[in-house]
This record gives sequence, C-alpha cells and structure tokens, in this order.
Amino acid sequence: MRLVFAGTPDFAQSALAALHDAGHQIALVLTQPDRPAGRGLKLQASPVKQWALAHGVPVVQPRSLRLEGKYPQEAAAARQALQAAGAECMVVAAYGLILPQWVLDLPPRGCLNIHASILPRWRGAAPIQRAIEAGDTETGITIMQMDAGLDTGDMLLVQRCPIAPGTTAAVLHDRLAALGAGAIVQALADPGALQRTPQPVEGITYAHKIDKAEAALDWSQPAAQLACRISAFNPFPGMTVPWVHNGQTELIKLWAAHAEALAQPAAPGTVISARADGVRVACGSGQLCLTELQRPGGKRLGAADFLRGFALQAGQSLKDA
Repeated sequence: MRLVFAGTPDFAQSALAALHDAGHQIALVLTQPDRPAGRGLKLQASPVKQWALAHGVPVVQPRSLRLEGKYPQEAAAARQALQAAGAECMVVAAYGLILPQWVLDLPPRGCLNIHASILPRWRGAAPIQRAIEAGDTETGITIMQMDAGLDTGDMLLVQRCPIAPGTTAAVLHDRLAALGAGAIVQALADPGALQRTPQPVEGITYAHKIDKAEAALDWSQPAAQLACRISAFNPFPGMTVPWVHNGQTELIKLWAAHAEALAQPAAPGTVISARADGVRVACGSGQLCLTELQRPGGKRLGAADFLRGFALQAGQSLKDA
C-alpha cells in the first residue's frame, strides 16, 4: 500500500521501519521540526526524520497543519505535499500535532493511529507513564480509525500487554513500540477484514502530558503509590527528593523502589534503615525501599554503592530537608 506516515519519536520510528520492511511504499513522512538537544543544544532531527532521510523518503515538518492557524503557509505547503503523495492511507504514531479535518478526509482509507493503551483508557499524550503510575496490570496497543476527537475514533485492532510490578516507562515503551509495529503491519495486511468498533462510553481516562513539576516526591503518599510513580517517571523526569549531605541540600533522583509493610509506626520521611539492599523510608502508609539512586552530576547507583558516599542513618528525617 502507498502510505503517508506521521510520527516523531522512537516509538513511531519502530512502526515506520516495520511498515517499510513489510513492503509498503512510504511516499511521504510528516514529523515535528528539529529541536535543540544535548549539552550544545544543537538542532536534532527526530528518529522518524533520521529514518526517512536514510531511506530517501521525502520529509515535511510543519509547525501546524491548520490552514487558518498560526503558520498557514507551512500548513498549505504540507497540504500540497500530502496531495502530491497520493497515498491510500495515512498512519499516525506519536506525531505531536492535531490533525484537522482536511487531513483526516484526504486519504481514501483515512488515517490510522497507533495508540499505546487499550482505549478508551488513557487517551492523550502519556498513556505509557500514566498506566504505570496508576498501578495498572495490563495495557496494550489500539489501532484506531482517527476522527476529529482526542483519541476517540473507532477501534480496529487491539493487542494486550501485561505490566509486571516494577516495570519502568522505558521498558514498557520498548515493548509497546514493538507491539505497535506488529499491530499496524497486521492491520494493513488485510484492511478490508478489519471491523470498526466504537469505543466504550465507560472507562474513559486521560493521560495528561508529564510535567517536570510532578517529579517532587511527597512522603505522605502511600508507599505503593510512590513506587508506581518512580517506575512511571523512569527515565523522565525522574522522581526527586531533597536530602541534606555535609550541610548542603542535594536533589537526589530515585530510579527504582518497591513498597513494603512498615513494622513500627514512623513519621513519613523518616529513614527506617539504610543497608546495602535498600534505603527504607516511612511513607503515609507502608515504607518505600529505594534500590537505585543518583546524586546530582553522578551516575545511577545501587543502594550499596550509593551509601558509600552518602551516609544515612535510621531516624533521620528527609521530609523537611
């Protein structure tokens, strides 16, 4: 099939490569404009653009697709490129721009979206992280026929994936990227056999974009909830907690932890023990065992290595550091 592909990050690049390998012709790629990245803040092409350039596929990078929006010339140029591409279908994965109705109506087979959740749960920008944060035990991929709403279109194909305790967003991302790549190839192998199923009207949740302000850890929350949040925010933005070391307050990042029962009552933020197998801290309910930590400018370390350069003692309060 002759396709247009719209996507930006690694998650999307996996699907793009799979479609190409399956024999589909990628006539055009839409992706976000190059962004500053790295210490030098040099402009960097998205993973999707890098793949497209390596395979000789034309790339368009409008800042908007709205013909009456802020960048009408860029939108008009994108429309011209899409019309010239003559694609039968448009595949969208983590693109980052809202598609106006003219885009949805352009391909004969419409626009198909690869969404990283089992809709209607976790519509929106961050379904992988929000599923882990909520303690979900299952997620998956939905291939959806796009409409004008936010992830509201009919479902065409659903594939499921378990979430084991302690699974990080990075690990789940890679699993779902592979699952999504396989799912879109399966969907396009015989599109006529796909049945459109309206999304349930119950069970709708929204996966709002991750904000750096969410990184601050609150010891008054239950340990189980904090453990889920630490996994959900690994690798971005990373949960942080202020700790005092040699009279200086440092923001420590927490990368791995699990919840345990608290044997003796203690105020939230109190260090219960600091041993090689983990730093245990009392929470609103239960205790959190921290097993991978990172000081500013340092490397991620297991608890044993971390404690060699950062003395902690039972009874110390971290809540007001």
